[in-house]
Amino acid sequence: MSRLTHIDEAGRARMVDVSDKPATAREAVATGLVRMDAATRDLALGGQAKKGDVRATAEIAGVMAAKRTSDLIPLCHPLALSKVEVVVEPHDEGLAVTARVKTTGPTGVEMEALTAVAVACLTIYDMLKAADKGMTIDAVRLETKTGGASGGWKRGEAAS
Repeated sequence: MSRLTHIDEAGRARMVDVSDKPATAREAVATGLVRMDAATRDLALGGQAKKGDVRATAEIAGVMAAKRTSDLIPLCHPLALSKVEVVVEPHDEGLAVTARVKTTGPTGVEMEALTAVAVACLTIYDMLKAADKGMTIDAVRLETKTGGASGGWKRGEAAS
């Protein structure tokens, strides 16, 4: 088993020292899905939800979450993000969320992209829960990452 970078020799959690790593352009894309009844999806897309514009609110919540990731995930480094884009789109089974996050720095933005998607999905759930108690949040996952010493990664492709 490979050594976990966030665990020291004594088995204690630690923040990884990235001070000697070069700053490189990095990007990560994550996705998620909020499954819901078609009527609930139509309610959200039609702007008729009692709490307001579901898509716009979820997209803004995702951007805000990406910027606060290091406050939420204990061992994440605070990063100067150069781009955060969160998009909520209709899907056959509900609403799909995609987050694209970029930075130039010594560590990647995978956690920021995943956090953006998770919080956007939770926001959708919160705004529509009165209309559909059976919603589920599914498949929050990293799709791609680029940059850094490990290079790129894409879901479904073999590791290089």
